[in-house]
Amino acid sequence: MAQTFTTEIQARYRDINLAGHVDNVEAVRVLDEARYEFLRFAHLPGLPEGATGLLHGTPDGVSELVASQTIEYHGEMRFVPYQPFLASLWVTRVGRSSFTVAAELRVEAGGAPAAVWECVNVLWDHAAQSAWAISDAVRADLERYLGEPVSFRS
Repeated sequence: MAQTFTTEIQARYRDINLAGHVDNVEAVRVLDEARYEFLRFAHLPGLPEGATGLLHGTPDGVSELVASQTIEYHGEMRFVPYQPFLASLWVTRVGRSSFTVAAELRVEAGGAPAAVWECVNVLWDHAAQSAWAISDAVRADLERYLGEPVSFRS
């Protein structure tokens, strides 16, 4: 496995459904929040003063948009007060203007993934209203976290 970014995301009371576990839609919200932290705050050595995250090298007016998501649930995600979910994320593909982020979401440290997820992100230039071609510098930053895709069931 390549270098991964790990973060803790606290479930909210409103994430729980009547059965007492985190609703499947809210699990995607947890993963999306972790994705945002990964892209904005992942550690990269040698960044300029004040710069953070994998997308620090994108120009103003360029942001990431979600193009597609695939998720599989492997275990129940019961709500436990004050026990955050653990998300590990990495990049599995870097294309011309898009890249794929993979994640495993765990209920507890050392536990099996409760969910696995892949999300295709497109870098979008809002001024041009078109996809932004990934620069060599941004590509190099994304590739620091490059690893294998998650394994989905057949």
